[in-house]
Parts: sequence; C-alpha cells; structure tokens
Amino acid sequence: PEMDDGSRSVEESLAMLKQMAAQNINWAAATPHFYAFQESPEQFLERRSASAARLQKEMSQWKDLPRISLGAEVRYYEGISRTEALSQMMIEGTRLLLLEMPFTTWNERMLGEIRVLQQNLGCTILIAHIERYLRFQRGQWFWPMLEEMGAFIQSNSSFFLNRLSRGRALRLLKAGRIHLLGSDCHNMDTRPPNLGTACDIINRCFGAGAIQQMEQREQAITLLSVQQKG
Repeated sequence: PEMDDGSRSVEESLAMLKQMAAQNINWAAATPHFYAFQESPEQFLERRSASAARLQKEMSQWKDLPRISLGAEVRYYEGISRTEALSQMMIEGTRLLLLEMPFTTWNERMLGEIRVLQQNLGCTILIAHIERYLRFQRGQWFWPMLEEMGAFIQSNSSFFLNRLSRGRALRLLKAGRIHLLGSDCHNMDTRPPNLGTACDIINRCFGAGAIQQMEQREQAITLLSVQQKG
C-alpha cells in the first residue's frame, strides 16, 4: 500500500487479497515499481519494508489470504548491470528479477546489458508485460536473444481480456512466447485482480488443462530459480 500507483491504502490491499483468494490464488508477488531516477535502492527498500509491515499486521487478523513474497518491478536504465542492490529486489525466496523494459525500440546493447545483469547477480530475468513493448519493436530478432539468455516472459491478464488483443495473446501463448500470466492488479476499480477471468478464456481456447500446464511451468521456473539461489 502507498508505494506507487498501486494500492492507496492497507484497506484496499486487503480487499485485493480477498478477491485473489476468491479466484483460488494462494501466493502473490508484491512488485512495486523501482525507478532509479526517482530514488536510491536503499530508499526504495526502506519504504517497501515499512509498507509490508503495515500490511502484514492487518493480514494477521484474516484467514485464508494469499501469502505474499516481496519483490519489485525494476525499470531498465543505463548501467543497471552495475547495481548490486538489485539483488534485494528479486522475488522473495527466488532468483527471479521482474524487469520492465523501455517503451522504445530495443537494441542488442540493451539486451546485452541484461545478460550482464543476470551474470552479475546470478538471477533469472522475468520480462514484465511483454504486450506493452511489441508495437515499438522492429522485426522478431529479440525473441531468440531473450531465449538464448534464458529470460522468461510474462503477460498481463488484460492482454487476453481485451477483445482487440486477445487473438495475438493466444497466438504468442501457443507459440511458447508467454511463460507466465500476471494480474498486474493495482486497485479495486480500474485494475482489480483478474487472473480468474483470463484463466477461463485460456482454458476455453486450449482445453481444460491449459492453465494447469501454466501452473506447472510456474512451479518449474520458481524451482529453477531457487536452485540457482542455492
């Protein structure tokens, strides 16, 4: 709560967690935005710790809420590979670092720095909401490079919920370009938890086992990152 453009209060965070529970979600990754041009890693981590403590205190009064692992959605910036403090922004208990890429045309230098970041931190990169960058890219050259470096790709539920983008979302999922699905929930009105609805759409298109396969992939990715941590 009150970290960025997401939840505006502890009460709103609790409401989102209750809605997640109603969609059979039992584990949530809290990934507030980290913008290096706004604050230092130390300032961000201090704010996150205080915010999480306030939420956990209230969560203790409720049963059956999803457990929360702390993390961050880190915006790419020049020199990111040299910031050791980002190791504290990986999703808690894993070596996954959620990375928001620039909303511009990517180049090999950018992806090269991501590769160096992975090597320096010993992490696995998870590209956030791939659908938001596609219109900026020229050609398909970046897919093999992301695959070669072992990065994973996440899509927001809204990519599947929007009728105009649903066809492309389903094609990318079928082609193995999308590995994980996220709600990207920010609040209870304009961007509420919506994984349940997106899962229904995917199951209708690919069969009842489609979401189960995604869940198994999620578990495998998480296990892989934990093994890397060890």
